[in-house]
Amino acid sequence: MKLTKITIFGLATLFGTAVPIAAQANDKAGDHEAMFKQMDTNGDGKISADEYATAAKKTFEKMDANHDGKVTADEMTAAHQAVAGHKAEKGEMTAAEKIKMFDTNNDGVLSEDEYIAGAKRSFDQLDTNHDGYLSKEEIEAGHKLMMKDKDKDK
Repeated sequence: MKLTKITIFGLATLFGTAVPIAAQANDKAGDHEAMFKQMDTNGDGKISADEYATAAKKTFEKMDANHDGKVTADEMTAAHQAVAGHKAEKGEMTAAEKIKMFDTNNDGVLSEDEYIAGAKRSFDQLDTNHDGYLSKEEIEAGHKLMMKDKDKDK
């Protein structure tokens, strides 16, 4: 599976602020299950593009602390710290670097439209069998690649 940095960032950001803190504390199969169940709102065992977009929208809203429709690097950093309980680790991308990946107008902030468009690209790349849904296996494979990429950057 070939995932771009944008997909990996989208997956990391979505997982990083959309799922409960307990489900992110470590890298266990049960944690993936909790994340998957939270995103699979109709309980059909797969995540549709609409369910993924809804999770992305909620993630954006959590990051947009002042509710101005834009996420700054400071807001993204604070959201990460609030969920993870610590600052980003050495070697991880900065919030400004992450924003730059989705920031299509290069204004240094992330609009909701930019974030949702990036999440759509992430969904499309994670959907490796192109059936319009993400299976648990596709999510787990994407997460493994994200973790492998993170370890490679250290």
